[in-house]
Amino acid sequence: MSAKQESSVWQGFKAFLMRGNVVDLAVAVVIGAAFTNIVNSVVKGIINPLVGAIGTQNLDNYSTCLSPSCKGTHGIQLMWGSVLGATLTFVITATVVYFLMVLPMSRYLARQETRKKERLGTQEVIEVTELEVLKEIRDALVAQRGSGHDER
Repeated sequence: MSAKQESSVWQGFKAFLMRGNVVDLAVAVVIGAAFTNIVNSVVKGIINPLVGAIGTQNLDNYSTCLSPSCKGTHGIQLMWGSVLGATLTFVITATVVYFLMVLPMSRYLARQETRKKERLGTQEVIEVTELEVLKEIRDALVAQRGSGHDER
């Protein structure tokens, strides 16, 4: 590869890395990884004990045997408890994320958008009022010129 091609490849790579969406994605991954610890702590420390008070905290041991005998690793077992546990963990995690992050953030953004629209609405009223005043001044000047020409 020539030095010119190598330079253009390097420039292209730098342009790729400097694009906003790549940086935003990297930040999202890092924040997501950090937030995972918070969500896992809430689920393991609060939600799972509450669910455990009703039933069991570990569903991995629940299974159904499809073969005549299931002892140890012999036989065909459907591990439906694991699937149910993973599904419940997902639903609980999604619920925690929604109510602790998504809902408050969407409410905050809606308030910000409302404030922005209110400011723009006020600005439009001011601009319209200024425009009306300027039109009135123009009309008054035209009327004065018109009346001044009639007096001669």
